[in-house]
Amino acid sequence: MDAIFKALNDPARRALLDSLRQTDGQTLTDLCEQLDMTRFGVMKHLKMLEDARLIVTRKAGRFKYHYLNALPLQELVDRWVHPFLRPQARALSHLKATLEGQTMTRPDFTMTTFIDCTHDALWEALTRGELIALYHFACDTVRGDMQAPGDSVAYLYPHGAPMLSNRVISITPKSRIEMAFEPGWGGDRTPSRCVYLVEATASGMKLTVEHDDLPATQTGVADGWARFLAGVKTWLETGKTHRFAPEMAG
Repeated sequence: MDAIFKALNDPARRALLDSLRQTDGQTLTDLCEQLDMTRFGVMKHLKMLEDARLIVTRKAGRFKYHYLNALPLQELVDRWVHPFLRPQARALSHLKATLEGQTMTRPDFTMTTFIDCTHDALWEALTRGELIALYHFACDTVRGDMQAPGDSVAYLYPHGAPMLSNRVISITPKSRIEMAFEPGWGGDRTPSRCVYLVEATASGMKLTVEHDDLPATQTGVADGWARFLAGVKTWLETGKTHRFAPEMAG
């Protein structure tokens, strides 16, 4: 928390976050053009934001792209604001990310969280349908597992209708899963691609979700990923099921 407050306590760093909120996935050069300071000064500010987990970076070819990571801010709101003030709506910025592709194109949607758990526990929670059903924000029935290319997991609403299916395209055990994202809601059900990146850190696990080729007409996906990550983090750290279900309009 201290790192977040410190990172926000500077107008230049807030301006960088505002810029990424408007246009995610910018290079250092893009950001430098917006601030009246040296390139080195902008790099220092970006480093502080990255240390506070308010941005994440992704390298593609010769370029390094910067993305807003709103999850720490959501956690701050949940802990310090939400108990005292019930918001009419809680919205995460639409974070853009992509998965690693053969063309080395830059991501346009990415989201990261850190979880206090073991490597094996996180991998099991992501790949076994019966475990996903314990923390998913909307589906308490999840069929299938993800162990090899071609495997699929089906997410079912409580009334039995399909919400989503993930089909494994490629998998690197305990490290990376590339999936076809096939929605069962809305008018546009065009498949897209998503990736789980699992990394061990000195104090726990880092989980990153990247999404690529997401049609503009498929709304609410960013919010859904935020709720998914909050659910798996809570379940792994506390052992308790908590579904971060979308708030219904009153």
